[in-house]
Amino acid sequence: MIKDIKGLHHVTSMASDARQNNSFFTDTLGLRRVKKTVNFDEPSVYHLYYGDETGTPGTVMTYFPFDHMMAGRPGVGEVGETQFSIPKGAMGFWKDRLIAKGVAGIEADKVFGANRLRFIGPDGDGLALIETANDARAAWQAEGISEENAIRGFSGARFNLNDTAATEELLRFMGYERADAEGNVTRYVIPGGNGADTIDLATLPNTPFARQGAGSVHHIAFAVENREKQLEVRKALMDTGYQVTPVIDRDYFWAIYFRTPGGILFEIATNEPGFDRDEDTAHLGEALKLPSRYEPFRNQIEANLVSLAA
Repeated sequence: MIKDIKGLHHVTSMASDARQNNSFFTDTLGLRRVKKTVNFDEPSVYHLYYGDETGTPGTVMTYFPFDHMMAGRPGVGEVGETQFSIPKGAMGFWKDRLIAKGVAGIEADKVFGANRLRFIGPDGDGLALIETANDARAAWQAEGISEENAIRGFSGARFNLNDTAATEELLRFMGYERADAEGNVTRYVIPGGNGADTIDLATLPNTPFARQGAGSVHHIAFAVENREKQLEVRKALMDTGYQVTPVIDRDYFWAIYFRTPGGILFEIATNEPGFDRDEDTAHLGEALKLPSRYEPFRNQIEANLVSLAA
């Protein structure tokens, strides 16, 4: 069994409009844009990262905004809900704020005894705020959102699957433990994790497979401390029969990828070197940062990207 995964590192989704996406996550949700770069495989497209002050693993939502991208179709074989942690008692503030901002699909309920506020992002993204007791992670101080209400980072995610058996086996191998079940949802947690340590598996038999597009999660990344631990995890996964990519340098972390039995793309990402490797903390996310191989084409790349608000 793998013992080095501590919870989520980041979640990467797709969007249809970079400005709208930037405004929603920095203004409506009050996260900090911690990096403005490009899709390393398609440099005509931004890669935007939103999180806490420093982009701590377990807080970072990232997006590839492809202009005018077709909307995704929800279904199974995908991350159906990305869940953020908020302090207990903050639900009323967030419900009022999301209503005032014109956010769609607002629905309050409870999940495993915790208050949850579900809502839809600009591209139909499945998002939720979950009240979490004793989440000591520091929040980014955005205008109009107090420390008592601000998002702390992820609490976890929900996977939508036709059948959960193979994914449950994989999660147990990755160090997750079965915690509870509620209706058609089974909860797994990482003991002593990083706060973003919960995975809910929703069993949805006879449901069509999702079609990826704007609003869909492209992949979900799990955190390990460093490259040494990542290589150990890679070997363990390959020894178990998974087809895992070589290690890929993403400038701010190293990454490996593999496809799960349920169809979801998993990444294992390192906590090192971090988002401050090429910007000081006070100015994270301000300048366009490019991989070294794209620097000779900076003028051309910048001319093809829309400007974003600060």
